[in-house]
Amino acid sequence: MVSEALKLCDNLILLVYSDPGALVPGWQRYHWVKNTWPELEVLHFTGGFQAALQWLERHNAQEKVLIDGNGKWNFWGWNHPLHYSCLNLGLTEQAVTSTKIRNNPDQHWDWLAPLARPYYVQRIALVGPESCGKSYMAEKLAQHYDTVFVEEYGRTYCEKFGMDSTDLDFAHVAGGQLYREDEMALQANRVLFCDTDLLVTQIWSEVYFKGKCQPWIFWANHERRYMHFLLCAPDIPWVNDGLREFEGERDWMFGRLKNELISRELPFSIISGDFDRRWRVALEAVNTCLGSIVSS
Repeated sequence: MVSEALKLCDNLILLVYSDPGALVPGWQRYHWVKNTWPELEVLHFTGGFQAALQWLERHNAQEKVLIDGNGKWNFWGWNHPLHYSCLNLGLTEQAVTSTKIRNNPDQHWDWLAPLARPYYVQRIALVGPESCGKSYMAEKLAQHYDTVFVEEYGRTYCEKFGMDSTDLDFAHVAGGQLYREDEMALQANRVLFCDTDLLVTQIWSEVYFKGKCQPWIFWANHERRYMHFLLCAPDIPWVNDGLREFEGERDWMFGRLKNELISRELPFSIISGDFDRRWRVALEAVNTCLGSIVSS
């Protein structure tokens, strides 16, 4: 629609409208549109279709061209105003309706706009105390499922700036973790494995600052969506790699994470035992998750 509109219009403005409780948050759809066409003016109306319509009626132009996506204007029960031209874009034989795509994005992956794919990527987070095999498992799972994984940003940060962390350092670590996750989601093939998440960052903050953590880290780790958590148990030898210093806190941290996952009713599997058992349990959990998506 945008390509056709650019042929017809001297000045093209894209309107994104959303209502509270929409299937996809309005700010997310606005981000997709604005970052796909950064050179165009894009307006987001949080008051829904009626707010966008009122803006259209107030906006002055010599001629207004309404780009109607497969009858959406009629769907909302509005007649075409006389000062609008209507461009109906029919579906090609190969095209899939947006309804079918939304009902099962995984089966119609190639039809998703590149910037929209990260929203539908199934994210699986590996969490646990230090030296429990999260990084190794995340990389191996990504290889097995032909996708990518997110490295733990806290390790990268501490390698560069040291272990004497302040509140501001934790803000950098949390923001860097989110940034890395979003960047790798652009490259992911339907599923993304995350070596740690902000729940782990929150609990590390509690270790460093006597139970305290910045409020936005709480907010962010409650807002992030993960399909499943793989909680790695500290029943393998602790290895001091120069960045680890809490061997005695491993059991406490494992229990703290487990209690958080249970209290929030988040789906998780405990990964324990030798490598063969860990691998078998992880594969079973991931296959179950992905199978439920494909068959839905």
